[in-house]
Amino acid sequence: MLRRLRSLVRTAILGGAALGLVGCASLNVTHINSAADKPNNVWVFFTVEKGDEPVAGLEADDFEIYEDGDLVSQFESKQTIQNPEVAAVMYTLLLLDVSGSVTESGEADKLVDAAMQFTEQVGKSQKVAVYAFDGEEKLHPVVPFTEAQGKAEGGLEKLRTYKPKDPSTNLHGAVILGIRELKTALDKDSKPLKFGTLVVFSDGSDRAARYSREEMNSELDKEEYQNYEMFAIGVGAEIAKAKLDDIGRDGTELANDDAAVKAAFETVAKRIEAHMKRFYLLSYCSPARKGEHTVRIVANSEDPKGSGSLEYGFDAAGFGPPPECDPERAPKFSLDPGSKVKTPSKAKGKGGGNGKASVKASASASAGE
Repeated sequence: MLRRLRSLVRTAILGGAALGLVGCASLNVTHINSAADKPNNVWVFFTVEKGDEPVAGLEADDFEIYEDGDLVSQFESKQTIQNPEVAAVMYTLLLLDVSGSVTESGEADKLVDAAMQFTEQVGKSQKVAVYAFDGEEKLHPVVPFTEAQGKAEGGLEKLRTYKPKDPSTNLHGAVILGIRELKTALDKDSKPLKFGTLVVFSDGSDRAARYSREEMNSELDKEEYQNYEMFAIGVGAEIAKAKLDDIGRDGTELANDDAAVKAAFETVAKRIEAHMKRFYLLSYCSPARKGEHTVRIVANSEDPKGSGSLEYGFDAAGFGPPPECDPERAPKFSLDPGSKVKTPSKAKGKGGGNGKASVKASASASAGE
């Protein structure tokens, strides 16, 4: 009996240690969308993270594919990692506070320089637009999503001498209009998977009171924005009162003085770039020829060390060559993803407003008005 008890204790200890090791080394592999099509193509779009950090640089042989519990041969399946851009599009909208406190402080040049560097850095891998706001109800388009880099710089240059008609700060209203403008632009894109990022710069709290904090939070809490990331950059003595964490749900950078603005923009740009690297589009040729199947994909990483998996199902009705399966073929994803991307660190606001803001960004207004 004593021997058996010792054996059970030893098993429990070893099992606990093993679980601890697995827990420490686990990766978060999150299913976003998947598709299957004749002759026998299967595509899976997902993210790989460890905690809050993206896991980048994984290659096709870093993944194991199981169908109904059996390992699928890499040779037979021709598994490959496609460029996510064949199915997904990513837009970033930068909202700049050009209220009186910014334009009259003589620090507009530093803001423009920081914004230029930001758009150039982020614009290398996705579409970027810049809008400005002051105390007015509308946003002022500075750089549309369709503009080339040279025209983007020209648009931002106008902000160096911009004088607001209303020097107050419509921060809450600008965020509401900005997130809607971002969604409108993404909705026009033909690619099925759409991801948006809203970055807001301000040097103070909302003074215009056109919309309440509760109305702003209610808008940001909407399900239609749950695949969006939101960052905030604040500078100046007033910024502690602005509670920018309500806006910067994926990150808030506070600069103690104007000299630190450029560094804050750089930090947010790097975080956006890093988050993009968590996306993977795995394509393979299934050995299944009929029926419904459960697929398990295991991701293995050496740096950082860890593994994780996801599961989903597909129907192989009518599968089987000819023609021969091409793993480089572009996927046909549904416009309604099976699941949504969740950033682990995201803390949703608790706005109780009705989100009834109805003012739309003026397409004809310009920052140079």
